[in-house]
Amino acid sequence: MKTETDYEAPSWNQIHLALLRIAGKIRQSGFKPDVIVGIAKGGWVSARVLSDLLEVPRLATVNIEFYTGIAQTKGEPVLKQGVSENVAGKKVLIVDDIADKGKSLALAKVHVSQQGATEVRTATVYRKPWSETKPDYYAKETECWVVFPWETRETIRKIAEKHQAKDVIEGEVAKLVKAGVPKRLAESFLKEVVEERGDC
Repeated sequence: MKTETDYEAPSWNQIHLALLRIAGKIRQSGFKPDVIVGIAKGGWVSARVLSDLLEVPRLATVNIEFYTGIAQTKGEPVLKQGVSENVAGKKVLIVDDIADKGKSLALAKVHVSQQGATEVRTATVYRKPWSETKPDYYAKETECWVVFPWETRETIRKIAEKHQAKDVIEGEVAKLVKAGVPKRLAESFLKEVVEERGDC
């Protein structure tokens, strides 16, 4: 596992294309879910898009907390809210943005199975090679810290919380830009975060 943080920042279009590939893999496998469950909050967007691509209108959520910062986690994931839909007797596809350690995905699968689902499969946009859980479907493998378009500001805020030195923060944000985050967006979020900290 990497010790320094290298970033990968896919665009909205790249995410959509990745989800198109995943939807194709799901169809080819013959699996037809009755319900799609997005793991909150990272899996919400991907679950919604897959709901559209697979034409599965029943969309639910389960809330699991694990990450506390960039590459920082609690000891074990915690189920904060059970699955929001009755899945008893249903085929379920659980969706998250990434399988890093894979523990959130594994916990969600156990929980949904305990709620009576007849078959449970998992899908993520990305998978880390060291993940303990291998999703049934995923689009790409990476060793980088992935910054999804819906969490750019959150990532910059966490960078600012982790590092006090302005030059270090700016250096990390520059790495984000190099990885694919639009420069103007990154600069705008950084300005907001710095102003909130009172460093201006």
